[in-house]
Order: sequence, then structure tokens, then C-alpha cells
Amino acid sequence: MQKQRAERNRTITLDETETSHCLNQCILPAKKLTLRKITNSIIFGDTLETMPLLPCAFADLLIVDPPYNLNKAYGDSSFKKLSDDDYADFTDYWLSKAKPLLKPSASIYICCDWKSSLIIGTVLQKYFHVQNRITWQREKGRGAMHNWKNGMEDIWFATMSKKNFTFNVNAVKMRRKVIAPYKVDGKPKDWMETESGNFRDTFPSNFWDDISIPYWSMPENTDHPAQKPEKLMAKLILASSNPGDMVLDPFLGSGTTAVVAKKLGRRFVGIECEKEYCALSQKRLEMANDNTEIQGYSGNVFWERNTLSLQKKHLSKGQ
Repeated sequence: MQKQRAERNRTITLDETETSHCLNQCILPAKKLTLRKITNSIIFGDTLETMPLLPCAFADLLIVDPPYNLNKAYGDSSFKKLSDDDYADFTDYWLSKAKPLLKPSASIYICCDWKSSLIIGTVLQKYFHVQNRITWQREKGRGAMHNWKNGMEDIWFATMSKKNFTFNVNAVKMRRKVIAPYKVDGKPKDWMETESGNFRDTFPSNFWDDISIPYWSMPENTDHPAQKPEKLMAKLILASSNPGDMVLDPFLGSGTTAVVAKKLGRRFVGIECEKEYCALSQKRLEMANDNTEIQGYSGNVFWERNTLSLQKKHLSKGQ
């Protein structure tokens, strides 16, 4: 039985005909998957079986949003919570399959919640140079009666090389409103004065409080239970890749990594085992042909939450 949705609900859905059309655009695992065949494609298959079929050392950036160690349904399949040791073995296994696919200068980002973060961070050090841990605030979710609400998630940042990797810090600056402007000789110091307000472009930290989880009125929203925001992925892709670079996501889900990579002029490969999510990903890629906007990112900077009107005003004046 289909969900009854509000008139203004913008959640992306597919009927049977659209699902069939989109699935036909995806590719299936084969004994030999050449770089030419997989570039800018979604592979419909089990990632643990598919990764060994991919070319060696082809990816510049690996972004992974694996199943957190929770009991969770994903389409027709589900992930069953494991013991800490078994989840560490699971993480070790897919990391061992992913590493040969990366270039010597590649970067790695792995999403996790606070519990799986402890395990993933430990295993990650076995294969890569851990550079940092990002914590981002996810405001969506219900409170807990007998504990603190889980309002944060982690993203581990690691690299193949200790020093030889891409990090475009100027591409991921944050534009913040200046509350108490400081001037020297009557002129702004380290901020800009515009008709739209006073702003400062700041260097990014490893705590992000400007992310909105996709919800029903956002055009990127799907019914995937763990969809990541396009703005979140845009920060990772802009910071750690260059135009034309290859981005790999072996747990693609609803397709956010591939969609954002396309919008930002990168190449991509995604692997997903659920046909519903493969089809949704392909649909979102088709939608990106006509709309390359990323909510919260405009004018080559990232904006704070709830500043859409300021963004439009700022850009209309060419400031």
C-alpha cells in the first residue's frame, strides 16, 4: 500500500515503469569490469562480491556509508547487529577489498555513529593514515527517555599516503554572519560588508553544525532510512578531489555520493545491492542533468542553516 503524502511533499518516488527504466541503466557485475564500462555508472550487486572485479588503483576518493552496527531494514534486506568483534571483522573485510582499488594519493571518508565509530576508527588505522575525525550535528530524530538523544555522527578521514593527498581547503570555506563586526581604520577586518548583511568566510573545522538531514520538503529526499545530505557529501568531495577525479562509493544507498560527484564535475562509481535504491540513484542522476544545485552551497561557499533567503539576495547582487 502506497504512502499518502502531503501535497507539498517532494520525496522522490518511482512507479514500476520508472523503476524498470532506471534499473536498465545500471550495470551488473561481470568477470571483468573495465574502467570504461564502470565510469559514471551504478553497479547493481553485492559490494563484497563486486569490489574484487573492479580495476586496481582507479579511484581518487573513497566515500563509504556502511551499515552501522544496528538492526536496520534496507529495502528488501536488513542488517543484523553484530558483536563488536564480528563488526570489526566485517569492517576489516570490506576495507581489505577496497584498498587495492585506490590510487596511492587517494583519500578515504567513512561515516559512522558513535558506537561503530570506536570500532571503525581502530580498524582503519590498520590500512590507512588516519588524518582526522569529523563530527557533524544531525538535528533530525526523536529524543530518548532515559539517555541523551543521539544528535551527532562521525566521519573518519584517512589517506593512503601520509603526506601526498588532495585537500582543497579554500573550496570548503563556511560563510557565517558576523554578529559583532570589528573594524580597523573604519574598514572591515577579515569580513565583508554587503547590502545583504555582514559575512565572514571561515576555514572549516572538524565539527559541522550547518547540515540539514533530508526531509519531505527537500527535493533530494527519498524513503531511504539512512540517506545522507548532498551538502555533507559536497564538503567531502570538494575538499578531497579535483574536477575529473574518480569517486567510489561501495555502499551507495540512495545515490547521494554519485549525484553530488556528478553535480561537481567528478566521475563516479557506485555499488548497491538493493534494486529499489539502485533505481532511485539512477533517477536522481537523471534529475541532476537539469538541476545541479546543492542546498546550502552557493557562490562557492557553504552557508549556515536557514540562510536560503540571504544566499539568494547575496547572489542576485553578485556579492
